Amino acid sequence: MHIPVRIVLVETSHPGNIGAAARAMKTMGLTDLTLVAPKHFPSAQASALAAGADDLLGRARVASTLVDAIGDCGFVAGATARLRSLRWPVMDPRQCAQAIWRHVPETQTAIVLGPEQSGLTNDDLGSCRALVHIPTNPEFGSLNLAMAVQVLCYELRMTKAAWAEPLTEQRGAPPATAAELEGFYVHLERVLADAKFLHPAHQKQLKLKLRRLFQRAHLDQNEVNILRGAVAALDPTGRSGGEESA
Repeated sequence: MHIPVRIVLVETSHPGNIGAAARAMKTMGLTDLTLVAPKHFPSAQASALAAGADDLLGRARVASTLVDAIGDCGFVAGATARLRSLRWPVMDPRQCAQAIWRHVPETQTAIVLGPEQSGLTNDDLGSCRALVHIPTNPEFGSLNLAMAVQVLCYELRMTKAAWAEPLTEQRGAPPATAAELEGFYVHLERVLADAKFLHPAHQKQLKLKLRRLFQRAHLDQNEVNILRGAVAALDPTGRSGGEESA
């Protein structure tokens, strides 16, 4: 059973974790691995711990930024070991797998995992549609990176075997991709900064909250185009919105 879901590892420190994650993916039928700015790759240690998943490592794509890695994805879940102060939709691995399978027929999907020590940043999470949190013993609340990948891939495989729930909403257009949303966010943020709505001392949290607002709306491609046209019409500089997504 092939599972067409991308696993994205961000700034992985230990190459052995990349190899072990690749093995975890292959045992569950996933083959799409993307690495964002890994500290050491390719690596003999990664190949050794892949233990039969060398072909998956050989096909792994290396991206310089998270946006590059998920730009074509219309649904992205970010894995986190801790719950955040900002209000994101948070799912357990089974709920995440169900949400992903609902989106697979219409768009590319991905699960993103951050560096071993720190996890994903809030900026990284701003590019994700939802969070996935693996419940653990509170007294020992973190999993090894490869173990987390194994749990998430297992749930994808098991959910696929029983999944029959259709999309609850019939879309008029495909969901907006991460790249399309990022282009809109950058354009909106520039216009709001020019209008003095975003204050340099406080803009980081406000930008994140604005992104979460639009993430909750589950925008499709037509809706993003409408929003970009509206922002362009309000832009006093007269610059085209297309400049920001380049």
